[in-house]
Amino acid sequence: MTGPLHSDWPAVEIDPLRRLKVIASASKYPSYGERLFDAPLDALWAVASDLERELPHIVPGLRSFAVTGSGNGRLTGRAVSVLGHGEHFDIVLRPGWCLMQSKVLVGGMAAVAEGERTRFAFYSSLRFPGGRLVDRVRALRAEQRTGMLFDRLQRRLDARSLPSGTK
Repeated sequence: MTGPLHSDWPAVEIDPLRRLKVIASASKYPSYGERLFDAPLDALWAVASDLERELPHIVPGLRSFAVTGSGNGRLTGRAVSVLGHGEHFDIVLRPGWCLMQSKVLVGGMAAVAEGERTRFAFYSSLRFPGGRLVDRVRALRAEQRTGMLFDRLQRRLDARSLPSGTK
């Protein structure tokens, strides 16, 4: 026998948004939301994937984000909350796909084109003992927080589409 076992099995590729949904549904304490934006995929992803300059404007509670290294197709980064808590992340960033993991948090973004518009999803999940209790508190505001994140992303998209010199 040569080649991979069961090589005659069909292979299925799923788009980044569905992949993020699968990861969220397999997580213990997920917060997931998606919204259809009236913007082309390239324009939206240029904003969402700009981790250092745009992510702190988009994610509520995030003061700063710095990419600290790269190698083997991955990045590392450091996020600092508005309360001053720092967290180190391992990051996979590709067109339409971003997954970030720290010791206590997993976060992800995905985007797919729908004609001239873009469907964008955001996901986060806690990864520590006692997460269930914290998640109950988070769940109370999860929809509101995700809506705020999407509204902030829209404002950043709008700001980038303004002619130079206009605010």
